[in-house]
Amino acid sequence: MNATFANNLFRQSIKDYHLTDNVDTPINNAYSASDIAFLLYQKNWIDTVQWHLEDLIRSPDIRPDELVAIKRRIDLSNQDRTDTVEQIDGWFFDQFQHISPKPGAHLNSETPAWLLDRMSILQLKLYHFREQVDRPSVSDDHRQKAQQKLAVLLEQEGDLAQCFDELLEDIRTGDRYMKVYRQMKMYNDPTLNPVLYSSQEQA
Repeated sequence: MNATFANNLFRQSIKDYHLTDNVDTPINNAYSASDIAFLLYQKNWIDTVQWHLEDLIRSPDIRPDELVAIKRRIDLSNQDRTDTVEQIDGWFFDQFQHISPKPGAHLNSETPAWLLDRMSILQLKLYHFREQVDRPSVSDDHRQKAQQKLAVLLEQEGDLAQCFDELLEDIRTGDRYMKVYRQMKMYNDPTLNPVLYSSQEQA
């Protein structure tokens, strides 16, 4: 398990999605549910579908009812994304639970899975900026600007990969340790979102 392994799975998921390029295409996750590859593929598929939902919601021709439906779908997708990140962190926690941190070991503010979350989104940016660079109908100026941004993203890809591999190595050696904090989202919880629980109390 390293950055190359994760990024290859993210790229495969993006490639598979674009075979149909349709937000309603069912996921076809070929990996075993007990394998970390299953969770990584699932994580990126969620990100990829949501990326394209975000495109759809910005259409100037979208009807109000369609906008509301897509916004609610994005909310559900965000919850799925968070849940999957927590499952990935649970996998890492199980892998590292036998390791005793060294005296003076540092707690890392970002868990391995939340770093993978950034890496997954970055692969989507890389894919779509490559599309802009190769777009036949755009001006040279547009293509040049896209190429410049792509270069920065490629640099970031290398930096994040290095950070991820170093984080895992430091946890393995006890120089750093991780904690798993469950995300405490409020907007989807009818007992915590004041708009939702107020409407229930008034009913």
